[in-house]
Amino acid sequence: MFNLIKTEGAARRGELITPHGTVQTPAFMNVATDGAIKGGVSALDLKKLKCQVQLCNTYHLHLRPGDENVRRLGGLHKFTRWDGPILTDSGGFQVFSLAKLRNITEEGVTFASHIDGHKIFMGPEESMRIQSNLGSTIAMAFDECVKNPAEYDYARASCERTVRWLCRSKAEMDRLNSLPDTLNRHQMLFGINQGSTFEDLRIACMREIRKLDLDGYAIGGLAVGESAECMYHIIETVEPEMPKDKPRYLMGVGMPVNILECVKRGVDMFDCVLPTRNARHGHAFTWSGCRNLFNAKYVLDELPLDTECDCPVCRNFSRAYIHHLFKSGEILAMRLCVMHNIYFYNTLFERIRDSLDKGCFSEFFNRYIDVIGKRI
Repeated sequence: MFNLIKTEGAARRGELITPHGTVQTPAFMNVATDGAIKGGVSALDLKKLKCQVQLCNTYHLHLRPGDENVRRLGGLHKFTRWDGPILTDSGGFQVFSLAKLRNITEEGVTFASHIDGHKIFMGPEESMRIQSNLGSTIAMAFDECVKNPAEYDYARASCERTVRWLCRSKAEMDRLNSLPDTLNRHQMLFGINQGSTFEDLRIACMREIRKLDLDGYAIGGLAVGESAECMYHIIETVEPEMPKDKPRYLMGVGMPVNILECVKRGVDMFDCVLPTRNARHGHAFTWSGCRNLFNAKYVLDELPLDTECDCPVCRNFSRAYIHHLFKSGEILAMRLCVMHNIYFYNTLFERIRDSLDKGCFSEFFNRYIDVIGKRI
């Protein structure tokens, strides 16, 4: 169930009630591709970093350790020790990212494993069965993500196939959820809007998939080559066609500035590897902008990463120490910076929700839109 609490313009404040807890929206989902946040951060750490949702990847977990093994071990919640909501990507993004290693047909996609090259077939039914074995809270429908810019005819054919795949995904999930031995018989299903950067395709796709009355709807196929302005325009095009009483998830976005712009346009849920990936390369997000910890100016800097942050890292360690750890190649540098960035992102969303509760999101937006994206 999704409760829309209030709105400010197109921006929305809500809560998503799931079998594994309630998610306050707008919300950020922290990416744990293989069942863990890259950078040495465990599920136990996430509780201290204000995480609400963990996102894991169907394709990767199917390869290692194998979804059947995860099922035997009690599902992702027991396996990872994360007891909150978990969303699993369908494997559809790998249709995009492994373009040189796959072949698409109406039935599904044949991949060559990026690990050892062995052939893998995944279609809507296989994706749903894998996600059911993982026991995630929210499963994503199997789709194709098209690289931008795309040819119109290909994007149209791909979009139509994605709708057909969604119907098959829903039918298989309904079947799986009816079985007595299914790990999570209340697993939720989100459909994905595709159509590249073509307005008519996006609108037609959304009008078709909303007929299925799913648990939520995602906008996919953005942040894959188009400009930020184009992405914002597509969101504005699709948003009026999306059900008001269902959560809206923008896949794979993004930087703090992108998040503010997309919340303003009506998005409820986000995920992105940027806070952790950038952290592992020494980039810390702060309320004054992005800080590169490799810079020599931090050699003797005794201040925390962010003087406005109260995360465990900022309460205990200095810029000088973390700079030293990065220069020395210490793994602790990545762990500390990842923890800080996760906390920053989740605090950003906490403050967005608070501003919406108070009816002052516009003021919050105007205060930070030109600040949190700059390089210090």
